[in-house]
Parts: sequence; C-alpha cells; structure tokens
Amino acid sequence: MDMKHFLNTADWSRDALQAMIDDARAMKSARFGDDLKNKTVALLFLNNSLRTRTSFDVGAQELGGHAVVLSPSGGMWPLEFEDGVVMDGDAEEHVKEAAKVLSRYCDMIGIRAFPKFLDWQEDRKDKILNAFAKYADVPVINMETITHPCQEMAHVMALQEHFEKAGRGGLDGKKFVLTWTYHPKPLNTAVANSALMIAAKFGMKPTLLCPTEDFVLDDRYVEQACKDAGANGHGVTITHEIKEAYEDADVVYAKSWGAIPFFGNWEPEKGIRDRFKNFIVDENKMALTNDALVSHCLPMRRNVKMTDAVFDSPNCIAYDEAENRLHVQKAIMKALVG
Repeated sequence: MDMKHFLNTADWSRDALQAMIDDARAMKSARFGDDLKNKTVALLFLNNSLRTRTSFDVGAQELGGHAVVLSPSGGMWPLEFEDGVVMDGDAEEHVKEAAKVLSRYCDMIGIRAFPKFLDWQEDRKDKILNAFAKYADVPVINMETITHPCQEMAHVMALQEHFEKAGRGGLDGKKFVLTWTYHPKPLNTAVANSALMIAAKFGMKPTLLCPTEDFVLDDRYVEQACKDAGANGHGVTITHEIKEAYEDADVVYAKSWGAIPFFGNWEPEKGIRDRFKNFIVDENKMALTNDALVSHCLPMRRNVKMTDAVFDSPNCIAYDEAENRLHVQKAIMKALVG
C-alpha cells in the first residue's frame, strides 16, 4: 500500500488539502457511502475529547467502516514511548508492539496525545505521535497533539463556505487574525500552531495577536507560516496591539494558549495572563473589522474568551466548523486508505 500519514498540514500541498476539503463538501451533501466498507480505524485517546471522538466514530460508520476507541482509562495497557529503556515502571507495553499489533488489526490509527506542559523542548518532539508513525504499518492520523490539523481543515472548509455564500470570493488575500484570549489556566498551543500555518498555506494574510513576546508561538510554526505566506506573496504579522490587529480583519480566530517560556513553571505565567483579560473577543473589537467571520475550535468559555453577543452573532461560524470536523475527517480517512 502507498501509505502516507496525516500528521500535519505542512506535510501536504495546498492542492492535496483542497482536494480533501472538496471531497468533504461533497459528502456534506451526501453523507453516507461505502468508501470505508470493511475498514477499521483504531482511535487512541490519551486525553479527553467530545468532538474528535464523536466525529471520527460517526464518520467511519457513515462510510461503512468501524472505529475502535481505546484509552488508558478504558482498559488499554499503559504504554512506554522511549526507546532502549528498562521497562520497570508503570508501562506494560512498548509503543513498538502496540503500533505493530494494531496495524495487523486495523487499517488506520488515530492518535490524540497532548503535551505534558512541563518542558516544551521535550513536548515539541511530539514523541507519541511520531512513535506511532514510525512503527505503524498503516496510516496514522493526528487527532491533536502539538498541532491539530483536522480542526483547521474544518475551519478552512467553513471559511470557504461562508465567503462563497456571501459573494466575498475565496480566501486569497483575506486578513486572518489569530488572537490569543484569556483563560484561567494555560492551554495547548496545538490549534494556534495549526491555524497560523493553514491560514498562510491557503493564501490569507496571517496576523498573530498576543499580549507579550512570551506568548509568541514556537519558531517552527511561525517559520512555516512565513514560508507559505511568502509563497503566496504575503507576510506574517506579529503584534501585541489589539487595534492594529483587528482593523480591516476578514477573519478572527480566537484561542488561548500557554506561554512557551513558562512550561513547567506556570505560577509566574499566571500573573502575566491575568493582566490581559481585555483580549476577549467582543463587539467593540469586531466593529473594527471588515465584517469579519469569527470562530473558535471549542470548547470555549463564554464571556471569558468571547462575549455571548459575538459568539451568538451571524458572523460566528464555530458550529459550522465543528460540524465540518465530521466531513473533513471522512475525506482524510478516504484519502489515506483509497
């Protein structure tokens, strides 16, 4: 089999990603088929999930396939991911065995594994996802680790649908604002990393808005976004000024994330983030935009990250983005086993 993993949108061309989105849009109109008939996907959840677990399970079923959901809390053996270690701790099984055995049972493996938030230099290696990709003999899908490519495929699909419906054309040249928002505790940078990259890949003009330099994303993702934006004739803007970011924006994407320099030492980071509750997405900020579409990946704390008035407005596409997870993931699975 000509096997290719779906680990990160940076690994795929814009044309290939667009082909999957086009297929997803077709399946949104005709949801049921047999493209995954007699195919099985193993879904490993090392972290909680609502949308991801449901949409992959339902998506496989709607195309005639079957999903096996696995998690440590559901009876799966605890796994070891380091090579060459003496396994005298809690882990009962090495990822090598797990990946090889699952490859003999299943046609694909999905992995959800958040960083440990202790040491970004370790977390950025994405060891769990990369270990399964290394040892599995079937395609591996990233269901969110330190990036979240499925979420951002759904986001792009929703943006394309809404801009086309409004007669506002495609995504090329649109100003895309990825804004940090307050949250009581530090969160994963995965969605932010993916959002910045895919905005650049699909021809938008990305602006990263965050309170201080500490909240700028990992260089790996900023540099990838700069590379893709440059290929489309644009640059990436990083700013800490709210008004500058929101002015004339066509898209506002809200997300909270933890400041990378404080991984493993979160107490002083809290003192910084608590000063920037004013980064909430509200009506006054949205009034500065070019009638922008606004969204969030969910789950979202209302009136902390975004006001009710903004989230419940016609410009908010968060529910469409969430629905599109189902459709783009079906298209991804089809592409990997087709």
